[in-house]
Amino acid sequence: MKAKSYLFLTVLLLFSASKLYAQVQPVDLNLENYKYPFPVRSVTINSQKQELQMVYMDVKPDKPNGKVVMLLHGKNFNGAYWRQTAESLTKAGYRVIIPDQIGFGKFSKPLNYQYSFQDLAKNTREVLDGLNITKVSIVGHSMGGMLATRFTLMYPDRVEKFILVNPIGLEDYKLKVPYQTLDAAYQKELKQTYESLKKYQQANYYDGQWKPAYEEWLTPLAGWTLNKDYPVIAWNSALTADMIMTQPVVYEFDKIKAPALLIIGQRDRTAIGKDMAPEHLKATMGNYPELGKQTQAKIANSKLVPLAGVGHLPHIEAFEQFIKPLVDFLNE
Repeated sequence: MKAKSYLFLTVLLLFSASKLYAQVQPVDLNLENYKYPFPVRSVTINSQKQELQMVYMDVKPDKPNGKVVMLLHGKNFNGAYWRQTAESLTKAGYRVIIPDQIGFGKFSKPLNYQYSFQDLAKNTREVLDGLNITKVSIVGHSMGGMLATRFTLMYPDRVEKFILVNPIGLEDYKLKVPYQTLDAAYQKELKQTYESLKKYQQANYYDGQWKPAYEEWLTPLAGWTLNKDYPVIAWNSALTADMIMTQPVVYEFDKIKAPALLIIGQRDRTAIGKDMAPEHLKATMGNYPELGKQTQAKIANSKLVPLAGVGHLPHIEAFEQFIKPLVDFLNE
């Protein structure tokens, strides 16, 4: 009887998963058929002999306090996942700028581009220049934390406050992970599916947990794998992974001068390339409780807010725990 019950449950779970995957529809190369939470604007960026369309959202408050916050997304996401954060910040009086970076979201996906955090920072500065914004508080999550760091180092006079939310790059991954060629990384990306993407996020972001709220931010990634142009997405993903691996920011945190806040989910164990690292090193990677402390010690005038039981996406998984310290810090 128990065996039959187990078999029935297994079939039911597989059926539910396949039904959900069937509901995931292909999304366009630049997410033209994927609606963002706020009006989308674009600016032409001339970079590396190409004209590229950089997309961003400019969310204005009803009662402005004269301050601007810029939100930078992570590698497996786009600017849309800042929706709830932007809504709360605008209620608090802040104007919110949310750019998509090149190769992500609604931004152009070039086949021939040399990715660097310096170039992404320059592109991002051009958006602010076009809006006549001279000062921002900058919030970077995951890969966006590495970009926020590079932006702040390149343009210190533009940054009022510097906030990292479970950023990657608090350690130098290439010291523990064997080098992976772009061709190998590309082949790996080509194999991505809804199931593999969800499995990765469950294991690395949510500690095996899964809620309907998480599905919303998986859908664009999974939809891309069903698009005929997915090889273009996969190639850009391989290029950005190489950028993360080969362009560490961990050695420069002591040069940050802006007041800083680190919001760190303590359950997070995300580390780029961990699956390729030798077994004896895997357990030493992505130790966010320690990495948060080490990074705070490097940045003068910084605060650390550890969030117990929270993983890689505090602003999705535990919004109330995330937003209060952020707004309090911005209001100081």
